[in-house]
Amino acid sequence: MSAGAHPGGRTELKFSTRRVIAPLAALAVVGVALSGCSSGTTGPAGSVGKADGIVTISGPITDTDAALLEQSWAGWEKTNHITIKYTGSKNFEEQIGGAAQQGNAPDLAIFAQPGLVKDLATRGYLQKLPSPVTANVKANFPAQWAGYTTTGGANYAAPLLASINGWVFYSPAQFAKWGVSVPKTWSDLYLLTQTIQSKSGSAPWCEGFSANAASGASGTNWVEDLVLRQEGPAVYDQWVTHKIPFSDPRIKRAFDDAAEILLDKNYTNAGIGGVNTVDTATTADVARAMLSGKCALAHQDSSFVGDLANADTTGGTLSNVSPEGNYWAFPLPPFTDTSIPVTGGGDFVAAFSNDSDTVKVQKYLSSTAWAISRVKLGGVVSPDPGVPLNDPTSPLLQLSAATLQDQRTVFRFDASALMPSVVGSGSFLTGMVDWVNGTSTTKVLSSIDAAWPSH
Repeated sequence: MSAGAHPGGRTELKFSTRRVIAPLAALAVVGVALSGCSSGTTGPAGSVGKADGIVTISGPITDTDAALLEQSWAGWEKTNHITIKYTGSKNFEEQIGGAAQQGNAPDLAIFAQPGLVKDLATRGYLQKLPSPVTANVKANFPAQWAGYTTTGGANYAAPLLASINGWVFYSPAQFAKWGVSVPKTWSDLYLLTQTIQSKSGSAPWCEGFSANAASGASGTNWVEDLVLRQEGPAVYDQWVTHKIPFSDPRIKRAFDDAAEILLDKNYTNAGIGGVNTVDTATTADVARAMLSGKCALAHQDSSFVGDLANADTTGGTLSNVSPEGNYWAFPLPPFTDTSIPVTGGGDFVAAFSNDSDTVKVQKYLSSTAWAISRVKLGGVVSPDPGVPLNDPTSPLLQLSAATLQDQRTVFRFDASALMPSVVGSGSFLTGMVDWVNGTSTTKVLSSIDAAWPSH
């Protein structure tokens, strides 16, 4: 979601997480309820729930991140005599639509896709933000964040966390060994790729599209970064709303640029197995390939710091990410040597019930106090400018937070997350997987456009 050291000009930012959802139509077919039913009433919006001291939350955050999430609110739970029961699922986005339709949704849910929030809101499943939460959103977050989850004149979700996309991770020691430097333009980056391949004798890049329901999301990040960098924010904004279709030559150009790296067997997939493994490799595989020294470059968001740490079997001595550490990152460069546009993503909390305990928890999760509590535990940044810039636990996360909070930054949210879910978490994702597996760009773009809602 952001650029690195501000290169003097304006920085354009766009947020986008890796967690992506299945289309709501598919969710209706699946009809799978999440574990952990709501403690309140989860019928149509406007229904009144009953506070019982328990608030259920579901979301796509799992494993170590889920443990940190629970730790972040543990003290508040005791003080306020409310028990928060969190259920994380890697298939959350596939399940939540069916759970809502069956009246079995949690009290609160964490969404990485504003498009899905709007889908569920327009179908009457979500509660409008209560006034205490609306007040927090207005006081604690940049104004555009409320717009991402607003439909029909009402906001249905509060921002939670953020990440900055478009970082290229690398080893400073390897760069010194090869006599190469951080590129300033896309052409410099391509030349760097060729140089590393020549000097090392292996593919410099590693990439993994596999992520359960979100498979293909890493590919969408490449396209989004390239559209914003080459065509600029005006074209990007029109593309998000389909005023410019995927089949437009300007969008196709982004696919072609990505193909120069991702579809070239000489450049991808280092330490994993070649281009034919991109669709089966995961981000964890990418992290392991980097730590093994076989992968020189990886295009990831700021949360990749955590992936490296999780893959580090040395107890953290190998995965240090800092200018003087084993790994550092630079922003995917622009096409001209000017400002660096960036993309990013974020999480939002929406409510299916509206009892007083649920409102209290949602209010707390939209507060600066909670953001500070979670950011201090590591691995994340917050879009709340009230969180001190030295609170993030790593230099790259601090740099990401500074970029996010810089008023000079021109921010663009992840395109796939803003698009209707049938596209942004459906045809765009499957299209990226088809594309990396050999389907022609023209056919992929046509298929994505065909899925766009007609109304």
